[in-house]
Amino acid sequence: MDKIALYAGSFDPFTNGHYDIVKRAQKIFDKVIVLIAVSPGKKNLFSQEERKSMLDELFINDEQVEVDFWDGLIVDYVKNNNIHAIVRGLRPTGDFEIEFQMASMNRKLEEMAETVFLMTGEKYYYISSSLVKDVYQHGGEIKDFVPELILKKLKERN
Repeated sequence: MDKIALYAGSFDPFTNGHYDIVKRAQKIFDKVIVLIAVSPGKKNLFSQEERKSMLDELFINDEQVEVDFWDGLIVDYVKNNNIHAIVRGLRPTGDFEIEFQMASMNRKLEEMAETVFLMTGEKYYYISSSLVKDVYQHGGEIKDFVPELILKKLKERN
């Protein structure tokens, strides 16, 4: 039986930090599902469909990665899709408390929802989608923060 992990986030935009977590999760799990989740309070640059299309293209040659989107509770997706673990990246910027609380709630809602924390790579610990979005929207250079494909898609929007 394949060990399947779920890596969920808004991924707007998908950053090199996200990419690093996916690649490292692939060393532990047979399959990683990158799940674009709805964040009702966030103003998005890209629609869910656009983000899915970009990530499908980014991982087109990687059979170990599947991309999907979901607008419900993550634990329901876990339960409905025989997921073995939820992967979360941790940055040394105060993520632990929030991530611990989320993992605890997920485990309470679905006891099979194990969470695996991966420390963000040292090259990426300061990167977040929100910061990248802010830098981009103010005309700053973001080529070091996002995969080349994502940068291309952002530039096509202008």
